[in-house]
Amino acid sequence: MTDLEQLTQSLARNLKRWRGERNFTLDALAARSGVSRGMIIQIEQARTNPSVGTTVKLADALGVSITTLLDYEQGDRVRLVAPEQVVRMWSTEAGSHTSLLVGTEARGPLELWEWRIVPGDSSVSDAHPPGTIELLRVTAGELTLVVDGEEHTVPAGTSATFEANVPHTYRNDGTEPVEMTMVVAVPPAR
Repeated sequence: MTDLEQLTQSLARNLKRWRGERNFTLDALAARSGVSRGMIIQIEQARTNPSVGTTVKLADALGVSITTLLDYEQGDRVRLVAPEQVVRMWSTEAGSHTSLLVGTEARGPLELWEWRIVPGDSSVSDAHPPGTIELLRVTAGELTLVVDGEEHTVPAGTSATFEANVPHTYRNDGTEPVEMTMVVAVPPAR
């Protein structure tokens, strides 16, 4: 089984599980997430590989991390994630990418990300649930962080934090790749 097939199967199994644990009907999850009922059915039947945006919307609506939806090995007190197990979530032909390094459900979903954005590339994110916080540290290059339409320049060595309940964009307007580490903290589902 390829990595993509394993990821598709894990997502199908975990989406069904978490939807059941939350007692959400297909219609209820569709309404909460903004993802169509038909798309949710296709994902739960492992007939499609959804976009990162769709996966984020489903995770947010369920109150779990993306890691939880994609993870196929859970349960140990200490969980090590080898480099070959890191999940590449977004990439462009130019060479930009994000990798979900590790996540947990303790006290609400918490995710650790590694980013690389080449010059001219950007990643746009919809608003996350209220109370979601993002923290980041740029280790190379200069990031243009756009939060709710307001631009902020974040040079290498600088950290930033913001409430991510508004649209936001990570953009590289510079001439060298931006590298950064980011943590996303989502409040537990109510």
